Formats: sequence, structure tokens, C-alpha cells
Amino acid sequence: MSDSSTATAARVEARLEGDCLHVAVGGQWRITRNRPAWADVLAARTPARVRLEPAADLAAWDSSLVLFADEARRWCEGHDAYCDLTALPPAVTQLVTQIAGAQVGNVPPPRAAPNLLAWLGGLATDAWRRTHNNTEFVGECALGVLFVLRHPRKFRWRDCLGEMQQCGAKALPIVGLISFLVGVTLAYTGALVLRQVGGDIWLADLIGLAMVREMAAVMTAVVLAGRTGAAFAATLGNMKAGEEIDAFVTLGIRPVVFLVLPRVVALGLMTPLLALYANALGMIGGLVVAKQVLSIQPSAYWVEMLANVSLSDIATGMIKAVAFGLIVGLAGCLRGLQAERSAAGVGRAATSAVVTALLLLVVADAVFAVLFHILGL
Repeated sequence: MSDSSTATAARVEARLEGDCLHVAVGGQWRITRNRPAWADVLAARTPARVRLEPAADLAAWDSSLVLFADEARRWCEGHDAYCDLTALPPAVTQLVTQIAGAQVGNVPPPRAAPNLLAWLGGLATDAWRRTHNNTEFVGECALGVLFVLRHPRKFRWRDCLGEMQQCGAKALPIVGLISFLVGVTLAYTGALVLRQVGGDIWLADLIGLAMVREMAAVMTAVVLAGRTGAAFAATLGNMKAGEEIDAFVTLGIRPVVFLVLPRVVALGLMTPLLALYANALGMIGGLVVAKQVLSIQPSAYWVEMLANVSLSDIATGMIKAVAFGLIVGLAGCLRGLQAERSAAGVGRAATSAVVTALLLLVVADAVFAVLFHILGL
């Protein structure tokens, strides 16, 4: 740097008078040049007051001087010292004041201590809102059913048949495999106990009643919840994100009648048929284990099962299957219509549909168990 440039460079002269540090700024203050550091000006001193004042040779200045003055102000705030900037040019003081105001506005407010009552109130409010939305959706579906009964031609039978193929015929392989393996698992578990009491033939009763009354309907519904319920939520979520559902509402088309009912009816019709198919595969799985492990002849296994499995047992399983199918369909469509308008929202809706369906399936299964016990079924 030349001598001329050195003579006009930004400089600072600091002198301590009592508890006040007088800082004189002189030279040319340019943002493109180096400026003195406030820490060097202090030189390990901690004055109670700081006064910035212009020197006689203070020439042109820009934001470099403003930043230096703001650095001095922030140091004074942090050390409970008084900062006097009144002697500087009025424009510098005004800019420093604006910077201070902007920094104060950006400071986040202190987080209040958690309030137990407020937290409980928030949970109650959220639960009430969710209950209201779910009840409103079920009510809209009920009104849609009444509308379809009065106007059968307005029901989307073609869409319903297409969904029946998707959730019914195309689900046969996975439902059959899982039901067969469930029957095998139940048979191996039951054989461990029945062998000890010499009741090998009772394995047929165990497999028959467990599959017909409980496992076939439950496992079919679980498979459909993960396979079809999530698909319903993803499809409707994508339609909501693409504003297709808003277009239906604008055209006066009820989304519940046009989109939800065909899917729910398809699941309600196909789930009991899949449950019957699961019954057969589960019994075959138990038959294989009975023949290989306990050396029970297939004819004896079949006769023993027919002697203890009645039509009332099959009816209870079918009632559960219909209810489970409706639950899975309603949960998938509900979460799809509630999805956020984004790709991430669609994924969360599909996950929420599966979780909601499984939770409701467990609750409904417990209710059916108590109800059938009271009715003696």
C-alpha cells in the first residue's frame, strides 16, 4: 500500500478518561478496505462508558463505519456499558439504530415452560377435531348410501367391478399363501399341546374353529389393509394433490358417491369371499401338518372338523369379514381425502390408512368377541 493510501486509511484513536473510553474515528472508511477491529481498540479494557466521535480528518465513509459502530454498540450491550454515538454523523447513528431494531425483532421469544393443563387441552382439542372429522365422513358415506338407494343408476358400477377385481381376484395369491402358512403355524403350535394329552385328533377342531371364527377374517383384513387400504389412500391423495377432487366439487359431483362408495362396496363384497378362500387354505395347511406330524388321515381330520364346525361358526366369521372390509375401505378413503397436497402428504396418508385400519380392526374384533359371547354364537 502506498503512503497516500496509508494516510487516508481508516484509523482509530482510543483514550481512556476515567471510566469512559473516547474513540476517535478518522481517515476514509471503505467497505473494500480493512477496518480496525473493536477488540484491538479495547486492548483488554472494560470501560463503563464508550463514546465514539469523529476525528478532524474523518473523510468519506460508508457501511464500514456503520458496522464498526454497531460492533461497539453490541459490545456495550453485552457488558452493561453505556454507548454514546451522538457525536457521529447523524446518518451513521440512524443506520446503527435500524440495525439494532432489526436484530431485536429477529430474536425469538423465550420459550415458555410447558403447561400441563395447556398440553392436556391441546390433546383434547385435537382428539375432538379428529373425532368430528371422522364422524362427518361416516355421515357423508351414510347419506351417500341413501342417495345411491334412491338413484341406483348414478352409482359407478363399472368402477366398483374394477375395484372388486383389484382387491379380490388379484389378492388371491397373497391371501392364499398367508392363510396356508397361518394354518400350518397353528397346527404345529396345537400339536405341541395336544400330543401331551393324547388328543391328536382334536387338532382338526382347533384349526377349523380358529380359522373359521377368527384367523381367516382377521388375516384377510390385515392383508387388505396393507395392500388395498394403502392403495385407496394413495390414489385419493394424488387426486387431491392434483386438485381433481376440487374439480368434482366445483362440477357438483359428490366425491363420496363418485370415489368412496365404489371402493368401500367392493371391499365389503370381496372380503367375505376372500375369507372363505382363506378358511379353505388354512384348513389345508392344518391337514398337511396333521398328516405329516401326527399321522392323522385326511378323512378322519375332515370328519372331526365337520362334527365341530357349524354354520353359525362360519356365519360369525363372515359377519366379521364384511365389517372388516368396510373398515379397511373407509379408513383408506378417509386418509386419502385428508391427505396433504404434496408427495410427502400422500405417503403419510397411505401409512396412516394402514395404521388406522389395523387399530380399528383390533377394536372391532374385540367388540365382536364380546357381542358373540353375549349372544351365545
